[in-house]
Amino acid sequence: MGVLVAFSMVVLGLCICSLLLKWNEVRYMKKNLPPGTMGWPLFGETTEFLKHGPNFMKSQRARYGNLYKTHILGCPTVICMDPDLNRYILMNEGKGLIPGYPQSMLDILGKYNIAAVHGSLHKTMRGAMLALIGPTMARDHLMPKIDEFIRSHLNHLDGEIIDIQDKTKEMALLVSLKLIGGIESGLLFETLKPEFYKLVEGTISLPIDLPGTSYHHGFQARKKITSMLTKIINERRATSNTFGDMLDALLKTDEIARAKLTDEQIVDLILTIIYSGYETVSTTSMMAIKYLHDNPKALQGLRDEHFEIRKWKSPEDPIDWNDYKSMNFTRAVIYETLRMATVINGLLRKTSQDMDMKGYVIPKGWKIYVYMRESNYDPFLYPEPFSFNPWRWMKRPNYLGKL
Repeated sequence: MGVLVAFSMVVLGLCICSLLLKWNEVRYMKKNLPPGTMGWPLFGETTEFLKHGPNFMKSQRARYGNLYKTHILGCPTVICMDPDLNRYILMNEGKGLIPGYPQSMLDILGKYNIAAVHGSLHKTMRGAMLALIGPTMARDHLMPKIDEFIRSHLNHLDGEIIDIQDKTKEMALLVSLKLIGGIESGLLFETLKPEFYKLVEGTISLPIDLPGTSYHHGFQARKKITSMLTKIINERRATSNTFGDMLDALLKTDEIARAKLTDEQIVDLILTIIYSGYETVSTTSMMAIKYLHDNPKALQGLRDEHFEIRKWKSPEDPIDWNDYKSMNFTRAVIYETLRMATVINGLLRKTSQDMDMKGYVIPKGWKIYVYMRESNYDPFLYPEPFSFNPWRWMKRPNYLGKL
C-alpha cells in the first residue's frame, strides 16, 4: 500500500511539472517569436544558464539555430549567437535598444548606479565617474598609488603558498577600496570583504527576495556596506584632513558636477566603480598567471620587457606613464588573456519597442543577450585559437589603441 501511495505521488508530481512547463511555453507562444524553450514559471532556465553557461547555449543553438528564446534572470530573453546580428545590435543602441542589465544587478547596486539613471543625472554621474577614473587621473594619481600598493601587497606574500584565485579576488577588491576610500587591509577590510562577495553573487541571481536566496543575501550585504561607507563619509565631513583619494574628490564642493551628488548617490557611484572592475581585474589576473605558468616562453618575454624597464631605475622608483606606454608585450599578454579567458561572455540589451530581427519579432520589454564568446575562438580571426599566443597581437598595428 505504501509503495502504491509513493508511486502515485511521483506520478502526480511528474504531471504537475509537465503542466507547469507546458503552461510556461504556451504563455510565451506568440506569433513570430524565435524558437526555444522557456523552462519553469518564474525561474525559467536560469539555473542551466548560470551553471552550464556556454555549453547550455551551444546545445540550444544546435536545436534552434543562432537566434532562440529562453527565460533567464527573471526575464524572457532572446539569445543571439549570430555575429552579423550581434554587430548590428551593438552598433545601433538607441534604435529600439537600451542597456538591459539584470534586475537583480540594478536593485542591489542601487537606484543611483550609473546603469539605472538617465538624462541629466546620468550625465552628472558619468562626469563624476570619468573625473575619477579617466586617463589624466589614471596617469597622474591612480598609477603611482597602484604601483606602491602592489609592491607592498606582494612583499607580504613572499615565501607563502597561496591560493591564486582567492588572492587575486582579494587584491582586486583591496586596491579598489584603497584608491576610493583609503581603506587598508585590516578589520574594516575583513568586515567588508565577505559582504562584497555576497553582493556580487546576488547581482547574478533571480530577483526573489526570500530568506536564503542569493538575492536576499546580496541585499543584506548592500545594507551593511552602505552603512560602512556612509559612516566613512560622515567622518570625512567632520574633519579638515585631506586623504588624496577618490572619496576626497567626490566630497569636494568647489566643482559643479560633484556638488550635485548626494551622499546616497556617492555611495552608489562608489559601489558601481568597485563592482565594475572587481570581476574583470581578478579573473584576468588569475588567468594571466595560469597562462604564463603554462607558457615559459611568454613568461620570459614578459620578464625581459620588465627587466629592461627596471634597468634604468633604482629599486624604489615607481612605474610611470612612459614605462606603461612602452609595455607592448605586456599589453599583448593582457589582450590574449582576455581573448582566451573570455571574462565577459556577452552583453544584455532590452527592447524599448517591438523589433524585427531575421524575420522574428522580439516584443517590447524583452532582453537580448548578445553572445560574443565564440568569436574569440574563430580560427579565421585567430589562427590556432586555443593556443596562448600573445605575439599574434604584436602583428596587429592598431592593437595598442589610443594612449
